[in-house]
Amino acid sequence: MSENILEMRNITKLFPGVRALDDVNLQVKKGTIHALVGENGAGKSTLMNVLSGIYPYGSYTGDIVYEGEVCKFAKITDSEQKGIVIIHQELALVPYMTIGENMFLGNEQGKSFSIDWDGTYEKADKYLKIVGLAESSRTLIKDIGVGKQQLVEIAKALAKNARLLILDEPTSSLNESDSKALLDLLLRFKQEGMTCIIISHKLNEVSYVADDITVIRDGKTIETLHKGVDDFSEDRIIRGMVGREISDRFPKRSGVTIGDVCMEVKDWTVFHPVYRDKKVVDNVSMYVRKGEVVGISGLMGAGRTELAMSLFGHSYGHTAHGTLTLGGKEVKLKNEKDAIRHGLAYVTEDRKGNGLILSNPIRVNTTLANLEGVCHRGVVDQDMEYAVSDDYRKKLKTKCTGVEQDVGNLSGGNQQKVLLAKWMFADPDILILDEPTRGIDVGAKYEIYCIINELVASGKSVIMISSELPEVLGMSDRIYVMNEGRIVGEFQQGEASQESIMACILKSSNN
Repeated sequence: MSENILEMRNITKLFPGVRALDDVNLQVKKGTIHALVGENGAGKSTLMNVLSGIYPYGSYTGDIVYEGEVCKFAKITDSEQKGIVIIHQELALVPYMTIGENMFLGNEQGKSFSIDWDGTYEKADKYLKIVGLAESSRTLIKDIGVGKQQLVEIAKALAKNARLLILDEPTSSLNESDSKALLDLLLRFKQEGMTCIIISHKLNEVSYVADDITVIRDGKTIETLHKGVDDFSEDRIIRGMVGREISDRFPKRSGVTIGDVCMEVKDWTVFHPVYRDKKVVDNVSMYVRKGEVVGISGLMGAGRTELAMSLFGHSYGHTAHGTLTLGGKEVKLKNEKDAIRHGLAYVTEDRKGNGLILSNPIRVNTTLANLEGVCHRGVVDQDMEYAVSDDYRKKLKTKCTGVEQDVGNLSGGNQQKVLLAKWMFADPDILILDEPTRGIDVGAKYEIYCIINELVASGKSVIMISSELPEVLGMSDRIYVMNEGRIVGEFQQGEASQESIMACILKSSNN
């Protein structure tokens, strides 16, 4: 009997004008963790959507052989009945339902028109214990953090008797400690005989957890590396992904003169929008100079996004007080439009939910933050809109069929470029970038870093929030460290390290 639990043979998948998968082959051994890596748009998620039945049999060519049997999945429930369960990057949980309700949604326990709620919650608690989540299954999803929600998704998969678990970017929204805990959980599952396929752009995590790594580039299988036989270093994986060496992850910044202070925040305090006596940002003071990249580091829940959004026209929080000075003048920004008028831009961490209109083309998304720039007598000039968006497409090297392509059909890295173009067209003086490279590959990250360098070289200022410490260290001229809503440390470039930042956070937590 074959040691492979899965073989995908000669899989080809076409979309209008695009060959997303071109004769792809994949072999996964039983009881292993197999990583799929590649640049955004390489075809990784498409391949897993074929496997799970999201793209049904007949919409692709090639064969899926699972546990020795050729499978022709017409829908996702067909694959789930075989024990193949996929967890997508965007978690599919209903915020105002309980953990238990979410876990058995579509898989209800009991008889027709009569759900066994006691049995539901009892089973849910059993699976929560297996994944190490110390929460009652009667807790609402909205009341737990993203890391715990990821564990709920895994518990939900276990409740479907998963034997092959597919995880698409499972740690993209998690901090380092939560990511490590999740990866260790997958290693434990492997010891118990489960097989996992993991898609991830975090190559250090791939090297840590995977037994085998398959590289996909431009819809084709490039190679499969095996632990203990092949080189598993990040540089080696990157070479396979992008087809070339990337000698320096962070491009050198040259020709940038850091000028005078252009933004200053003093004693900034923000209260939670619902729990109005809860301080989410606590007496923060900071400044940014012209031509400077200022990094903001901290663990999840430190208040970084809340600080950024509250500064951007009070788009977060019930109330906020303190002083905000722009260009030497104190300002009171009433709303987001006011913030844009004063030269601020906020590039959200949630590009799909809050940053872009996925059902609209690149042309429309590019001009959203500055419609006045493409209007003639109050009417949008579509020719001007086309010219502007096409110019940014070329400038940012956005891979697409054209600016009439819907943003929802782009890869994550190219969506991020459209989001940057949207705010660059607004011509701000200060850009706040919240997790600007989340969920995108190493090649696209490098291109985003180059864009950041070009922005500061042109005299703009950048505030960069990132959960990836190497990114903060590699790109920032100065770094603020946040914890529990407060600034707990400040480092100049060259003074900071991952150890010193973490020590700063831990020391402040003990006070």
